[in-house]
Parts: sequence; structure tokens; C-alpha cells
Amino acid sequence: MINVTCAIIKINNKILVTQRSEKMKLPLKWEFPGGKLEEGENVVECIKREIKEEINIEIEVVKQLTNSIYNYEIFTVNLIPFLSEYVSGEIILFEHNDYKLLEKSELLQLDWAEADLPIVKEFLKLEL
Repeated sequence: MINVTCAIIKINNKILVTQRSEKMKLPLKWEFPGGKLEEGENVVECIKREIKEEINIEIEVVKQLTNSIYNYEIFTVNLIPFLSEYVSGEIILFEHNDYKLLEKSELLQLDWAEADLPIVKEFLKLEL
């Protein structure tokens, strides 16, 4: 099982979502950005590092949501989601194909990576 963190990042009352590149596993699927937990790293350190490495911004973690465990045919992922707020930096995509800033109501219109879907649904139920 691969432990992966992801961030639901709020920027000006919109939600940042990223599209995986053609070269990544699950090409062109949409996801909340994040990445693999490294040895000796806690989950909050991981998500902050991954967001800085992947999209060049700083975030503040607000709250952890429910993990999503999904078995893709070639691997199983334990996706660890965090509600977070944008702090600083300019969005620059180092790995992803595209990004969008969406209203909560627009999120289900995307073609999500399967592990992200339960997180999208939990997030939609939250009163923020």
C-alpha cells in the first residue's frame, strides 16, 4: 500500500484541482494535488513539501479528512486528505498538465482519479 497525502486548497473561496499529465499513472485524471509520504516524514510535513515541489505554493493545513483507500489494479493507495488554505506563492505546475480554480458546486463535473472521489464527496458535505 502506498501512503499519499493530498490537499484541498482554498484560494479566494475557490478550490484548486490539478490534472495529471499524460506521463503519470492515471493520465489526465483530475485530483487534489499531493504526493507520497517519505520515510521519517509526518503527514503534515509531507503535504506541505509536496505542494511546494509540485505547484510552487505554500499552504496552511486546517484539518485532516477521512482517508480514502482504493485498489487500482497495479497498486493500492491510502490517500490522506487535508483541508488547507493558500498562504503564498505563484502557481507553477512542475508535474501536472493543468489546474483549475473551481466552485464547490463544479467539482463533480470533472473526471476524477477514483481514489479522490470519496474525498470530493466528503468535502461537498462539509459546511465551510
